[in-house]
Amino acid sequence: MLWIGLHLPRLPVESFEAGLPLPPPEQPPLPAALVSAHRVTGVNAAAQALGVQPGMKRATALALAPDLALGQADATRDLIALTSVAHGALAFTPMVSLVPPQGVLMEVQASLRYFGGGEALLARLERTLAPLGHSLQCASAATAHGASLLAQWQGGLHCGTDLACLHRTLSEAPVGLLMSARVHAPVWEGMGLRRIGELRRLPREGLARRFGETLLSELDRSWGLQPDPREPLLLPPSFESGVEFFSRVDTTEQLLHGAEVLLARLVTWLVAQQAFVRRFTLVMKHERRGGHGKAAAFPGFTPLDVALASPSRDPAHLLSLLRERLARQPLPAPALELVLRADDIAHQPPPNAELFPTPRSESEGLTRLVERLQARLHPSQLQRWLRVADHRPEKSFRIQPAEPGLGVPRERRGAGERVSAPCGRPARPVWVLPQAQPLLERGASPLLDGQALRLLSGPERIEAGWWDEGGESLAERDYFIASTPDGALVWLYRARLSTVSGGWFLQGRFG
Repeated sequence: MLWIGLHLPRLPVESFEAGLPLPPPEQPPLPAALVSAHRVTGVNAAAQALGVQPGMKRATALALAPDLALGQADATRDLIALTSVAHGALAFTPMVSLVPPQGVLMEVQASLRYFGGGEALLARLERTLAPLGHSLQCASAATAHGASLLAQWQGGLHCGTDLACLHRTLSEAPVGLLMSARVHAPVWEGMGLRRIGELRRLPREGLARRFGETLLSELDRSWGLQPDPREPLLLPPSFESGVEFFSRVDTTEQLLHGAEVLLARLVTWLVAQQAFVRRFTLVMKHERRGGHGKAAAFPGFTPLDVALASPSRDPAHLLSLLRERLARQPLPAPALELVLRADDIAHQPPPNAELFPTPRSESEGLTRLVERLQARLHPSQLQRWLRVADHRPEKSFRIQPAEPGLGVPRERRGAGERVSAPCGRPARPVWVLPQAQPLLERGASPLLDGQALRLLSGPERIEAGWWDEGGESLAERDYFIASTPDGALVWLYRARLSTVSGGWFLQGRFG
């Protein structure tokens, strides 16, 4: 077996930074630190540059960096971020397990051939996880716990399936890597034990009697001398993730900064199951207001639904749609938290990379244009034209709001509705009048704006509507294509019913 261990050394700070305000481009990043029991437990690079270090007292850190953003360490927030990393790993193997608080394990022996070997798999894994914005240390070994310990020690240690290499490398690792040995750190210092290899050379009976069987069990699992079963992580059927802001947010750019983090998590969840999202909801949670009337009726949250014309998992595209929606969405109050939910997904093969444009890629470009127009104008403001199987021009189409999706699914097409015209269909004008316009005649020839029209082709006879109740829509017409003196083409017909006075009507104009 081949295990890859992933360790995220800065995960707590990075998950906290997702809710920090976005500094202006000309300003450096905001220094941030996490505290627990009034002591610093983690810092970002900006805070570290100012001299703030883990273990410092809260007051000392603020003295070094007065503008330091201090957050409380939150194991739940860290677990949410770690789960998103595990979702990204599930795109490469179904055997992925969490190693809280900052680790992920994945067994990839059966996946090596598909991804082109270990190096290619690792490179692709890093590209997949890069949008999440976490520092990453990777290591590989023949045992699960061994890979986890190597990844915690330092990245780039790859022993593969070679147990001898794993034993040599772990022997040089510090004793503090072992979870069961950390509580006895002062004892190891007093005994002069600093490396795991030195610990293993001690008598097993004495170690078990003084420090318990847990320490020996951890050593044996890392060396491959004892079974180490792992519980695989299962993907949830729907996606939900949130980010809490450090301060109140009331600008679109700050909201998009938090939404970008959530969209990256959504995309890793989609990639893990080869899926694309059709619709998602961004919920902005606000500070609740007291009082009466409108203030009392304020729900405390604002949902923002985004429907796609075509399923996608392109984070840049999803972010652009959110930007359009947020630009026309008034905020009733500053936002304190963002939650992203998605459960409407589609399973389909990924798009092919193309050297030259194809009809499919051009259709995707049109689909994205429609999505952006829907996001900017509102779906009800965008309409679509549908063909109807009827020879009468005024009844051969209908207009309806453009719901997400340019095409009409087969299961939703109405009776008599069609999308494409049959081959060999006679020429039809682009512009059809809502109601046919009567034309004057001179010597049985039609006139338009006082000028005679010259018939070029026809007649094309249409007899339809006799099946309608009452026969009021009966049409018996002979259609012609004619030209005006200035060369424009028009579409007109002559009524064949004896009850119709004046026989010529203008039906449309060619572009």
